[in-house]
Amino acid sequence: MNKIGIGVVGYGYWGPNIVRNFAECPGADMRHVVDFSADRRALAQSRYPAMTTSAAYADMLADSTVNAVVIATPTDTHFELAMQALDAGKHVLVEKPMTDNVADAETLIAEAARRKLTLQVDHTFIYTPAIRRVREMIAAGELGDVLYYDSTRINLGLFQNKIDVIWDLAVHDLSILFYLVEARPIRVSATGMSHFPGSPMNIAFLTLFFDDTLLAHVNVNWLAPVKIRRTIIGGSRKMVVYDDLETTEKIRVYDKGVTFTNDPEQVEQMRIAYRVGDMWAPNIPGDEALRLEAAHFVECVRTGRMPDTDGRMGLDVVRVLEAASTSMAANGVPIDLSPA
Repeated sequence: MNKIGIGVVGYGYWGPNIVRNFAECPGADMRHVVDFSADRRALAQSRYPAMTTSAAYADMLADSTVNAVVIATPTDTHFELAMQALDAGKHVLVEKPMTDNVADAETLIAEAARRKLTLQVDHTFIYTPAIRRVREMIAAGELGDVLYYDSTRINLGLFQNKIDVIWDLAVHDLSILFYLVEARPIRVSATGMSHFPGSPMNIAFLTLFFDDTLLAHVNVNWLAPVKIRRTIIGGSRKMVVYDDLETTEKIRVYDKGVTFTNDPEQVEQMRIAYRVGDMWAPNIPGDEALRLEAAHFVECVRTGRMPDTDGRMGLDVVRVLEAASTSMAANGVPIDLSPA
């Protein structure tokens, strides 16, 4: 079986992890890395001597051994690099967020569909075994109706110049939420603050409204003294606490909740009763999410399967981020989201 030739543009922060996982992926052949920095190219070459390195993106696009391009560069470069790869007939895996605006995301989706090429977005958390397990529980009805999603994603730094904290951190929670539930928000409200003149927002709070009882809240922060990655997913039957920093119990399931009665005889009494049951932590495999994602991308390229994090999910995330930015600029005014 012929392997899929992989090229990676960008060997900075995330690029080395991408290259390593594709180099170890049985169905992939890690062929080419592009980076403007001579030092970064030298580092890549020292680690993978048989691989080609270039300073020019055009060299990779002209490389006939490269079937698919992985884009690990700043967000404002994603659209142009992805379009060039699609024009060259290459399949594309692009880092999150997919683009920095809705119009460009829609253009990429249309171009990939026209050329019958795979377009996948690197929403890595979707490929973690923990999130996969939560999705299985929701699909099986174990949690009942999902009532709320409440996430805290905070740490000290990493400050960025071109994107703010919601485009850096909230993007993760949006992709996780959209993977877990089929519904999409109809409205978003966001508030934020930049504590340093001329710099992007470093703290923000997002609230997402749906057309049913689901409510989502996301707290993101670059100024926190501790690193927290904790999400509570509340259902009508059970609740889940997902902590990505936990090593052994990333998911804890609580058989706790409330029940409500319309019994006329109890109309004068409190009609809410509390249910308290057991807590347990399912066994979660320790597979690296990026390794699973790389294998999934190779499979989608080979078979034509639609990726779990396809362009449409990338567009849904960018649509909310764009609206949230508008809301923040207007001090939290709710922004209606146009239908996909």
